[in-house]
Amino acid sequence: MGFGLDSVIETASAGVLLWRLSADADVERRERSEVTARRMVGVCFLLLAAFVAVESARALWVKALPERSIPGILIAAAAVIVMPLLARAKRRAAAQLDSSALHADSRQADFCAYLSAILLVGLMLHALLGWWWVDPAAALIMTPIIAGEGVRGLRGQHCDDCA
Repeated sequence: MGFGLDSVIETASAGVLLWRLSADADVERRERSEVTARRMVGVCFLLLAAFVAVESARALWVKALPERSIPGILIAAAAVIVMPLLARAKRRAAAQLDSSALHADSRQADFCAYLSAILLVGLMLHALLGWWWVDPAAALIMTPIIAGEGVRGLRGQHCDDCA
C-alpha cells in the first residue's frame, strides 16, 4: 500500500514536469511554468513526507510487523538499482534544459531509492534479529528531509541554493 501511494505521488510529480516541459517553446510561458512546476513538485514532496510520517508513526504505534512478499521485495530491490539511474538522468536533462523543477523532481527518484533501501534493510533486520521497528523508524527519520525539499520547492529555491 505504501509503495503504491508513493508511486501515485511520484507520478503526479512526473505529470507536473510533463506539463512544464510542454511550455518550452514560449519563453515567457516557460518561465511561469517553471515556477509553478517547482512549487507543485514541492507540494508532492510535502504529500510524500506527510504520508511517510503518518504511516511510519502508525506502524510504530501499533507495532505492525513487516509483511514480506517476494514481488514487493523484488520491486524494492529493483528501485534501489533503477531509481538512482533515473535521478541522475533527470539531473542531466534538468541541466540541459535549465529546469530547477526537473532537478527537484529528480529528488523524488532519490527518495524512492532511499525508502526502498530502508525497506529492504528493515525486512532483513526483522528476519535476522526480530527488529520490526527499523523500517518505520528509519522512514520517520527521512520525513524532515523530504519535507525540507518540499518547503524549498514552495519557496522556489533550487537545491544548490540550500545551505
